[in-house]
Amino acid sequence: MGLSIGLVGLPNVGKSTTFNALTKAQNAEAANYPFCTIEPNKAIVPVPDARLAELAKIVNPERIQYSTLDFVDIAGLVKGASKGEGLGNKFLSNIRETEVILQIVRCFDDENIVHNEGSINPLRDVEIIEGELILADIEVLSNRIDRLKRQAKADKSAKSILDIAEELLEFLGEGNLARNFDKTDTDEYKQLNQEVRFLTNKEIMYGANTDEDGLLEDNEYLKALKKHAEDNNCELIKLCAKVEEELVGLDDEEAKEFLDELGVEESGLEQIIHKGFDKLGLMSYFTAGVKEVRAWTIRKNSTAPRAAAAIHNDFEKGFIRAEVISYDDFLEFGGEQKAKEAGKMRLEGKEYIVQDGDIMHFRFNV
Repeated sequence: MGLSIGLVGLPNVGKSTTFNALTKAQNAEAANYPFCTIEPNKAIVPVPDARLAELAKIVNPERIQYSTLDFVDIAGLVKGASKGEGLGNKFLSNIRETEVILQIVRCFDDENIVHNEGSINPLRDVEIIEGELILADIEVLSNRIDRLKRQAKADKSAKSILDIAEELLEFLGEGNLARNFDKTDTDEYKQLNQEVRFLTNKEIMYGANTDEDGLLEDNEYLKALKKHAEDNNCELIKLCAKVEEELVGLDDEEAKEFLDELGVEESGLEQIIHKGFDKLGLMSYFTAGVKEVRAWTIRKNSTAPRAAAAIHNDFEKGFIRAEVISYDDFLEFGGEQKAKEAGKMRLEGKEYIVQDGDIMHFRFNV
């Protein structure tokens, strides 16, 4: 769907190691020195969904197809990135093309792994990264303001946008993220963001990379980062990149046993995938047949015709109606036929808003 999550952070905090585990393919070079990653690594990652396995028990399909997410491993940022330091301009442009930022932050001590700043301090690391994003936003906004000043002389509508832009510039200059600006719901701000695509307007998730002990009990690094995330209304996910890498080679049963031994219910990477899917405003509906049980990715609050387009554009163009069974009803009655006999299949029209987990069959005519 053209939506992606960008992994960012300082050099050598575990981004590429996390990416390798996330994609279950060692296709991002991980090494103990800065700028190991220059060109962004990209991968399509399946979204774990236990509901598909339950549907498969009933339908017994030839294959199962999961929804997917796009992840991009972007090279480590450093101080001065907004001015081009460490190939910063290129990296910042890569971030601009993503919709959600996953900031990997190191929250453990290990003298064998060098840190670009010489010590472990998560809040300092976050301040460096977000400071560079803010400076990049200030630069593009300042340029936009110069053009708006010229336009405002002849176009009154440009004046209202200019006023918001100047307020935002002052707000950013105080070290704040655009996403925390109190006028993000105004038409003027929305137009500005559409034109400029502010880096600091994006949803942010913090991936707190800790050691095994930190998975069980928050250390001081994690406590400080958690408070920062709460203060800025951001999601924080605790993970141990080393553990996630070890999980890669295990089957589902072995992985569950390993996590149980650590006292962890769900791996950090599964949390990242699920929360990232949600942050992108996405959800899944299902089709269930003998050929395949499949999750289809759509935006939340999609109408039935728009959801049908996920399968093929012709389904939307020639939409007649949708046959819908809820996931719970499908399981309770043991499949489509019995759910239908119980009166649990509904016929929905063009205005129907698809619900997460709906099992759907479309009627169309082109």
